[in-house]
Amino acid sequence: MSQNDNPFGALKSLVEKGQIQTKAWVPTSSGSKKLTAAALRYADASVKKAFEESTRQQNRKEPESEKPAAKPETKPETKLAPRTHAVRRELQAVKMPEKQLIERKHESKRASSKAQQVKDQSKAQPMRMKAERRVLKTVLPDSANESSRRELMPVAQTRRSPFVPPNPITKPVTLAPGLPVSEHGEELVKAIRENPVIVVCGETGSGKTTQLPKICLLAGRGTKGLIGHTQPRRIAASSIAKRIAAELESEVGEIVGYKVRFTDKTMPGAAIKLMTDGILLAETQTDPLLKRYDTIIIDEAHERSINIDFLLGYLKRGLAKRKDLKVIITSATIDAERFAKHFEINGKPAPVFTISGRTYPVQIRWRPVDDTDEADDKTLMDAVADACDELQIAGRGDILVFLPGEREIREAAEVLRARNRPGLVEILPLYARLSAQEQERVFKSGGVRRIVLATNVAETSITVPGIRYVVDTGLARIKRYSYRNKVEQLLVEPVSKASANQRAGRCGRVADGICIRLYDENDWARRPDYTDPEIVRSNLAAVILRMKALKLGDVRDFDFVQPPPPKAIADGYAILSELHALEKNGELTDVGRMLSRLPVDPKLSRMLLEASRRGALKEALVVVSGLAVQDPRERPLPAQQQADQAHKRFADESSDFLSYINIWNWFETERANKTSNRELTEKLHRNFISPRRMREWRDVWRQLKELTEEIGWKTSEEPADYEALHASLLTGLLGNLGMRDLSADLRAAPYLGARGIRFWVWPGSAQAKKAGKRLMASELVDTSRLFARCVPDIEPEWIERAAGHLIKKSWSEPHWEKTRAEVVALERGTLYGLPVYTDRRVQFAPHDPVVARDICIRQALVEGLYETRAPFFAHNKRLVREIEEIENKTRRPDVLVDDETIYAFYDKILDASVVGGSTFEKWRRIAEKENPKVPFYTLEVEPDGTIRQKRAEFNRQNKDIDKVTSFLTLWQKEIQKRLTKKDRKSTEESRKLRQQNYQEIRDKHVVVHGGAFAGELLADLLEKDLMDLPVESAENGESPTEIAA
Repeated sequence: MSQNDNPFGALKSLVEKGQIQTKAWVPTSSGSKKLTAAALRYADASVKKAFEESTRQQNRKEPESEKPAAKPETKPETKLAPRTHAVRRELQAVKMPEKQLIERKHESKRASSKAQQVKDQSKAQPMRMKAERRVLKTVLPDSANESSRRELMPVAQTRRSPFVPPNPITKPVTLAPGLPVSEHGEELVKAIRENPVIVVCGETGSGKTTQLPKICLLAGRGTKGLIGHTQPRRIAASSIAKRIAAELESEVGEIVGYKVRFTDKTMPGAAIKLMTDGILLAETQTDPLLKRYDTIIIDEAHERSINIDFLLGYLKRGLAKRKDLKVIITSATIDAERFAKHFEINGKPAPVFTISGRTYPVQIRWRPVDDTDEADDKTLMDAVADACDELQIAGRGDILVFLPGEREIREAAEVLRARNRPGLVEILPLYARLSAQEQERVFKSGGVRRIVLATNVAETSITVPGIRYVVDTGLARIKRYSYRNKVEQLLVEPVSKASANQRAGRCGRVADGICIRLYDENDWARRPDYTDPEIVRSNLAAVILRMKALKLGDVRDFDFVQPPPPKAIADGYAILSELHALEKNGELTDVGRMLSRLPVDPKLSRMLLEASRRGALKEALVVVSGLAVQDPRERPLPAQQQADQAHKRFADESSDFLSYINIWNWFETERANKTSNRELTEKLHRNFISPRRMREWRDVWRQLKELTEEIGWKTSEEPADYEALHASLLTGLLGNLGMRDLSADLRAAPYLGARGIRFWVWPGSAQAKKAGKRLMASELVDTSRLFARCVPDIEPEWIERAAGHLIKKSWSEPHWEKTRAEVVALERGTLYGLPVYTDRRVQFAPHDPVVARDICIRQALVEGLYETRAPFFAHNKRLVREIEEIENKTRRPDVLVDDETIYAFYDKILDASVVGGSTFEKWRRIAEKENPKVPFYTLEVEPDGTIRQKRAEFNRQNKDIDKVTSFLTLWQKEIQKRLTKKDRKSTEESRKLRQQNYQEIRDKHVVVHGGAFAGELLADLLEKDLMDLPVESAENGESPTEIAA
């Protein structure tokens, strides 16, 4: 088959000319490349026209005869570039029959060494996930036969090639002269070649951050994989990449690239890749052994973030499977012995290299704030301004001020602008959330003195040029997690000695420096040597979920540099159980496996998963991405009232989450109708909306949307209702619920939360004064008070559906309910101590069948509350009534056996499964087939099984009762005869006379009128009731029978 008959051949030529982008290539399992059929689909009209022109030209040049399809490539074809040669071979294979394809594979194995080298050099570059998804959706043209279809199907599923041959470095790699690390270059090169792990302990200004990647190049690294270089902050990753690229005289991305949250400037063939530690951690999901890298540098390890600690443990395990991998741990202030011991091999710790810093002398001046209240911002800002005034007098040079957070930076900027004349001093902020353009201003020196107001992002890695003076407030906002209350605490705390020394070292890099510390020496001496590692003060749910997904075993057995406390591990497992991501045995559920595929916080992933099920994914993407960034609504101090008024148009009375959707819809409408970016920016500023934060919000939304599309979740065209959206968000916020406490004191927090906490609604919320009885919060933040931010009203039914596996139930007042014919109790459900519902009437038997059976017997059968037409029940009730009548007549309560005896009767004959009406009837139908009289009462119901009385005796007793009645009538007449007026001499004599008469009457009439039972009964009547009867009672005309009654 000639190239004229193969349209892919001509299309290949267009690719070589650059008329079709390289996204038309896909890698094959053999490592070469081929064109997809989708390439034709993406070609526009001009490319199609060029395709037709190229085909006509080839028809004029080449003969009409076709070349055999199975003929090996000729010599002219081997002169093609390696990539083109591999492509042509794959393109021709598309149209070949299956038999010829097999022959071609055998011929490829017998190719010359030069052809094999060409093949090796044409390894496919890694495809992006988005391009790979397009290939999955590609539909082959009808002209392609089944064999070619079967060949192309595995292409999209093939694991991407881990590495692309590096781009050539035009300039020889040399180390920067004058840096201390450059003096140890040869020593470090040798150590890298001979050891899998080395620890470089370099002081501030040693040049380790910028020179170590080049030392790795000199050691021959970066030829079989990338040199990965991690940084704890995005701003450091981008600035260092630009610095190294400038030293190698190359464009950013060509030799040295970087990848941060939403920016990837790493071209195929780059040798060095700067990134945040979170980016490298995310890559372990798709590349567990990190085969794309042959060297990994973990910089600033002393910060001990949770990502760094996890990476160090992960790399230790990976080294056992990757013998070719090199790991370098660097930091300015590091616990070298701890890290060296962590990476020990056969009992031998990793080698440690200590490099002194190239610093100038730094004078420390102590200027403690007069007011001991560090929370007084006005006092602190005045102290900062006074320190800057002192340093401006000291000499020329820029000033770097370390402040706790963004709010303090804004306040300090206002105070400094008021103290300095415009044009003489340039005040620049520096913190992580600044846009790249605003951050670049810090690294460009100007003609006037600069005062840079920075958070702790400027402590390590990055070097701000021209800094000679430092003002250290000694404070930083440090995130801590409360394991008890499940609350993130972002409070201002004193920094450690290591951080303070790092800050002072920033001013001794270009000349002699001065560092003013706004605290005294005694305060500094009391501070800890190092900041607590993040792993001991953070939530570990995301780490545990990632470890479960990567099958790394139990977190308790993981090789952490410093193991997290047991309570942190238990808390992480509890949160994952709350999200329904873990089974009881600790394994991932289907929900957990789905959550592990999203590189975001598990709580946010759970919200999106539930939203996809409820048809609210479109709205949930907007809300979740908004929660992942800082609130775009600005509220500057001079214009707070104007800002509040402008934000009212976006507020929603029922939910703060809907305010996010209102802002988003307004922004998208304005963005679609804009005439220029400047006009849109001005409109955002007029509404006190931050353009930078809106861009970041949209970047997060786009990333999450692509991830959900990759998984297969679809958005609904119909808008979601209130319940669908908020019930979805609720699944990730089960620990942030609240219920209004009407009995709370006016000065106390009005809302009762989970685990006994109390909180206020954030004052800036639209729900601050209108919140309902129940609400949830996007976060609980402990600042001056414990505040709930971003709250909507919710219904308790949503909580029960979302947290059914977490609700603890208790039951009270179990009793027999006649209408339901079962034992019923009042159920109370609580979530982390917060009532969800109360007094719900539920069947009690499933929760405690033993107690339910006991109540069923006592109340339903013994007390007779069970309603049934069964013959036994009517018989038993009739028999009980008869015996009760006997008791009434004889005044003897012990004729009928007690309830415990009857209970024992039923307990003995009933099966253990009888707990209610339905189970009793089921048992009765089976039992009566064997003995129809099983549940019938008899008089043989003694607990010990003995017979108390028989039916015959009972009938005899009835006759005796009649005899006693007759006897009492005769006795009444006889007593009236004897008790005459003349016989009443005194009360005592009357008693004696009555006793004598009673005895005579009893002895006479018991024998005549009654048997043993009647005599016993009469004796009881006389002795217990009538013996104490006063004589006066008889005088009033009352008969003994009436008295006895």
